Amino acid sequence: MSFFRSFKFASISRCSKSLSSTNKRNIMTAGLDASKLEITKAENLKPMLPNDQLVFGKTFTDHMLEIEWTKDQGWGTPKISPYHNLSLDPSAVVFHYAFELFEGMKAFRDAEGKIRLFRPDMNMIRMNKSAARITLPTFDDEELIKLIEKFVSVDERFVPKGEGYSLYLRPTLIGTTASLGVSAPDRALLYVIASPVGPYYATGFKPVSLEASENLVRAWPGGVGDKKLGANYAPCIKPQLEAAARGHQQNLWLFGEEGYVTEVGTMNAFFVFEADGKKELVTAPLDGTILEGVTRDSILELCRERLPSSEWTISERPFTIKEVKENADAGKLVEAFGAGTAAIVSPIGNISWKGNEIKVPVGSEGTGELTKTVLDWIMGIQYGKVTFKNWSRVVQ
Repeated sequence: MSFFRSFKFASISRCSKSLSSTNKRNIMTAGLDASKLEITKAENLKPMLPNDQLVFGKTFTDHMLEIEWTKDQGWGTPKISPYHNLSLDPSAVVFHYAFELFEGMKAFRDAEGKIRLFRPDMNMIRMNKSAARITLPTFDDEELIKLIEKFVSVDERFVPKGEGYSLYLRPTLIGTTASLGVSAPDRALLYVIASPVGPYYATGFKPVSLEASENLVRAWPGGVGDKKLGANYAPCIKPQLEAAARGHQQNLWLFGEEGYVTEVGTMNAFFVFEADGKKELVTAPLDGTILEGVTRDSILELCRERLPSSEWTISERPFTIKEVKENADAGKLVEAFGAGTAAIVSPIGNISWKGNEIKVPVGSEGTGELTKTVLDWIMGIQYGKVTFKNWSRVVQ
């Protein structure tokens, strides 16, 4: 594992230098300033869909937030305006060289009607890391959060009522320089759109079947698997379709001859093993190949604080598909799940690997005990039922 560690530290060093140089480049230009926001309200309002008709990412709110950036001037005037198509030159670098990144976050309506954001600071940190990695402009975290809050307030009627319902927010940053030259963009656009969504599992938990992928990888040491770039997602669709043709919902991404478990589909992967009279919750370490998931971080912190250390070990360590199978064969595989913004958790019921079907225990409700527990913990914070640190931010 020294190979992984050396790449991890090199990646961190490069990212830090990149972020520093990006900030230095912008020091004499305008920073992102929420106080300059201009708002143009839509005249023709969209009809509201009832909660039971909400489909993830299919319907959008009345408005969108946009901020243009240029190398010479810095960040321009933030604008909230009616939802509209973008007009870009066909040579824009986003189309040719994938200068694009995004975030996924949600706004929730609590029982008192207040609108809340869940850990938006974490999304901003990750978004800036992604931007620095592909030479797009960075920004002040708090200023963008303020702008997103104002955007949510303008489209507040689209934040659904009811537990499990939320307004999905998609901050996006693209390079817009009109040029076929391969170089750092001197123009960019940051925009945010929003879509009201319902529970990821409308009819309850349905454990997914995975196909372990050995001949294709999602990410590799020294690459950008830890950044939320659009270029990381498109190549994963074909393997998923091939897995679906064989009866599986997602891929379990493995790496190396050893078959190290990395992620599941587009989610972080968690497994629970029994060992030495205790249970171990294990997920892959942040070695530069793993996306720094906000849900992943939340699960780890909550489990370390709330699960008794006498009964549980919380581990971020390398582990292989062979270890998963050996634990399953010995009756020591307790449960497994994926974790991400859209579903929070997604229980795993089966893994196909080299002709073997590794059965993962699930309860009568279609999910393991810890899987359901962390879901309840996180949703409790998101909807303001429980206060935990500063994770739930009320929109002002």
